[in-house]
Amino acid sequence: MYPVIYDFGDISIFGFSFHPVINSYGFMLMLAFYSCYYFLNKDLKRLGYNPSLAGDIVFAAAVGGIVGSRIYFLLENFEQFLNDPIGMIFSGGGLVFLGGLFGGFLAVTYVIKKNNLSWGIFADLVAPLLILGYAIGRVGCLLVGDDYGLPTHLAWGIEFPNGIPPSTYRVFQTQYPWVDLSGFTPGVLKVHPTQIYETLIGLGIFYYLYQKRTSVKVAGSLFFTYLVMAGAERFMIEFLRINQKYLFSLSGAQVISLIMISIGLWFLYNPLDQKQGHATEKK
Repeated sequence: MYPVIYDFGDISIFGFSFHPVINSYGFMLMLAFYSCYYFLNKDLKRLGYNPSLAGDIVFAAAVGGIVGSRIYFLLENFEQFLNDPIGMIFSGGGLVFLGGLFGGFLAVTYVIKKNNLSWGIFADLVAPLLILGYAIGRVGCLLVGDDYGLPTHLAWGIEFPNGIPPSTYRVFQTQYPWVDLSGFTPGVLKVHPTQIYETLIGLGIFYYLYQKRTSVKVAGSLFFTYLVMAGAERFMIEFLRINQKYLFSLSGAQVISLIMISIGLWFLYNPLDQKQGHATEKK
């Protein structure tokens, strides 16, 4: 894998030495946010809004997303957090998308309300960009060897000997004891490259939503369509991932995905009244 895109080596300036590198995951996150900024800025100009709002919205999404994802990560690993709170808070991992989605949603909603903008209209503008950023971010996961899937014998399975953690038989035995290792032998295992699956599906969803954004008839409907499609994508992918299953043999991510789908379907059937700010009944 390629956790580091470029290593500048040891550099000394005025007696201070440092070793700068460009991390692949950080680079892909930066690319994701810049891509979202580019498309949002373009749409704001098209609709006659102040394009500077693009920077405010993307910045709010970044800060809220990072905070939300960290909180979700700590709650998901609460026992480890209790044992080592400082280490867990400042660890390099833990950027969980579903937590980031909620945190980013709250932060962007604050910016929209602060500027007296229509939540429905701006939610529709942001919807395609959410899945675009997610798809690009998954490439970063692939490069560092994180968030891979279950062991597989399929030809396109990928080994992550230096992954986070490595995809070895022993790692699965000790860290993921609920994974069935029948038919696999000790050593580095091939696993489902779920990062690639999600990138490809995510780009497909982005294309669909981006094409639909100029023909939205009910403000907010594109965002709720995103919730349904993104929720369905994550729900299905979870069957190939190594996350532990809890409620009705579903993982925590699958439960949240079902909530996303339910919210999306509810508001697609009961559209938001943009004047009153609540759902209206269809007649």
